[in-house]
Amino acid sequence: MAPVLPSHLQPLLDAEYPRFSDSEIERRRDAMANVMAAKGVDHLVFYGASWTGSAVQWLTQWPVTTECAGIFTPGRQDRMFIHYYNHLPLARRLAKEAIVDWGGPSTLGNVVEELKTRGAKGGRIGLIGPLGHEGHAILTKAFGKIVPLGRDYVNLRKIKSSEELDWFRIGAWMSDCGMQAMADNAKPGVSEHELANAIERAYVGHGGNHVIHFIGTTPMNNPSLPAPAQYTSSRKLQKGDIVFAEISAHYFGHSGQILRSYAVGEDPNTLYKDMHAAADGAYDAITGVLRAGAKASEVFEASRIIEDAGFETIDDVLHGYGGGYFPPVIGSTTRENPHNPDEEFVAGQLVVVQPNVVTRDLSAGVQTGEMLLITETGVERMHDLPRGFPVV
Repeated sequence: MAPVLPSHLQPLLDAEYPRFSDSEIERRRDAMANVMAAKGVDHLVFYGASWTGSAVQWLTQWPVTTECAGIFTPGRQDRMFIHYYNHLPLARRLAKEAIVDWGGPSTLGNVVEELKTRGAKGGRIGLIGPLGHEGHAILTKAFGKIVPLGRDYVNLRKIKSSEELDWFRIGAWMSDCGMQAMADNAKPGVSEHELANAIERAYVGHGGNHVIHFIGTTPMNNPSLPAPAQYTSSRKLQKGDIVFAEISAHYFGHSGQILRSYAVGEDPNTLYKDMHAAADGAYDAITGVLRAGAKASEVFEASRIIEDAGFETIDDVLHGYGGGYFPPVIGSTTRENPHNPDEEFVAGQLVVVQPNVVTRDLSAGVQTGEMLLITETGVERMHDLPRGFPVV
């Protein structure tokens, strides 16, 4: 059965271009202004390029395409510079509260001139976004030290508003649609390329866009692949294969993330059953401790089920999510990631739990997991697709 979108979210899909409410944008900008005041910053440069840089959209509602640089000065109208001239019409439509101009030969050169017009002083300019060394050199040559506010931005994004959660629920639904489409099309003779095509067709028609579809296929009785690959191959599915995937589709920058494994044409063998049982056990143990106030160390300890079963992990078992790849990023005893063991989870935080179990020789593995919302008493599933290791 196709994943079901909650009816109250349909109006967002029906909108010509969806928008957050004025009160939601005001909340974000007030929060950023407070951070700037606390850090002694008068002006913020926010930057994005190559479809990355979520702060641009968070502040202005423009989802970055190619290069975009903007200036946020509390109490004044934003000004943004877009590198590709043909992107200006849509940028002006979506970021309609800002002054949007062409970046010309030097986007950052225009930013410097605008900052001078605003009376900017050295040491009182903040920066968020993936600005390269050349752009950073332009800013520092004009104003000296620039104050990095990336970590402060991540802290602002950690707790999601109710409006943001609705957009992420749409991204989760689209990701579910993609995973269901893969399962529906996973038949002997179908290639990985064809599976990827089916995945994207499941959400593009609803206004969704691709983030990742990592896909892997290998014979369960003679495996040679521990995790889905980042690029699909021309390999065709065969009876007795496992097909596993990690899929994220996004709705105007708000994505889900779901991981699943399927057996093709016959039941999983003993090895794969044991791996998936360890993954399921770790997932249940981790979600059993997650709640507001739980510590990262509790998640780390809960993951020990994997190693106790004789297996390892090939990825972090949990990471923060929703507008970026956020902390905490927690590994297991065989693949530790540096993290603060005393970091506490908070209500309104999105995380992905993904105990991706592999054999110690990295010849075989399974995928399971999904994006979850931390609540005061536990977790809420953002995805609707059933868990498990079904035969397709």
